[in-house]
Amino acid sequence: MPNTIIIGSGSYIPNRVIGRDYFMDSEFYTEDGVKIDKPAEETIAKFVEITEIENRRFIEDDLSNSQIGYEAAKAALEDAKTDGEELDYIIYASNFGEVTVDGYVNFMPNMAARVKNKLGIKNRKCVTYDMIFGCPGWVEAMILADNLIKAKAAKTILVVGAETLSRVTDPHDRNRMIFADGAGAVIVQATDQENVGIIAHNTICDNGPELCYLENAPSINENVDQRRLYVRMQGRKIYEYALKNVPSAIKETIGDAGLSIEDIDKILIHQANAKMDYAMIERLHKLYDVKDYDHAISPMTIQNLGNTSVATIPTMYDLIIKGKMEGQTFKDKGNIVMTSVGAGMNINAIVYRFP
Repeated sequence: MPNTIIIGSGSYIPNRVIGRDYFMDSEFYTEDGVKIDKPAEETIAKFVEITEIENRRFIEDDLSNSQIGYEAAKAALEDAKTDGEELDYIIYASNFGEVTVDGYVNFMPNMAARVKNKLGIKNRKCVTYDMIFGCPGWVEAMILADNLIKAKAAKTILVVGAETLSRVTDPHDRNRMIFADGAGAVIVQATDQENVGIIAHNTICDNGPELCYLENAPSINENVDQRRLYVRMQGRKIYEYALKNVPSAIKETIGDAGLSIEDIDKILIHQANAKMDYAMIERLHKLYDVKDYDHAISPMTIQNLGNTSVATIPTMYDLIIKGKMEGQTFKDKGNIVMTSVGAGMNINAIVYRFP
């Protein structure tokens, strides 16, 4: 059966850099709705210490999710030297769709269809799917693309991950400082080359007690309009869940590829919190009884780009492969892991081998 390789990539990083000063006038509340009786500056400093997020990027008011997704998609098509009319599918991962400046969510028409329209694609048999799967959405879209290609239902697919989380955060929630905006995209294509591209993948969905660790909920400040919904997360529970489950899921996927940790050159992991990512990568190595390892195996963008959800991994891939991340490169014919955890709770991982 055919294999799935990446033939081009693109990303869109917003121009607006949002630093500490943006949040200095905030009135923060705890998860229990109690006003935090300390200066915002102190809360912000503690947040940066834990997450390492010093800056993040927000889109301008006149931009939209589908617009930045289009920019990333256009760049990916140009990089792949592929005509959009050749696409069999467009799969678009996001959590909130086309969010207005006022925070209203809109999924009709779906995001993939909007991008197809913006690209001017006339091919009526280019099918447009949206993937709503939490932060692991783009990785899951890649898994779907691989399944379509292996089933010989498609040859060329555009996979986009884009989010405008700045428009769905509660102004009274400290966690709002985690979230950011951005878009990344790749073109994947069928190849007859053996043992290249996506050589293994796994998905885990724990939808029991974990279901609402990440959810939409009213403001934690009960004195404001409770009809408006914002992204809400239970940080401690997510941390514990991720640390317990993500490393073993990655190890299982590496094993399915017939490899071990020493065969992996890079781990592109979704980034919501630097402390959590460091802990997951360390725990993964412990599963292989490895105590000392090169921390460059897991590139980090969160310090200056924030948590862009579904856009994190494709953006990081695009930056590295184009030589735009200092000290980071992909090894020729090397193996990388792409992995994410998020709302659901869902976990997934891919082992990808460069042709």
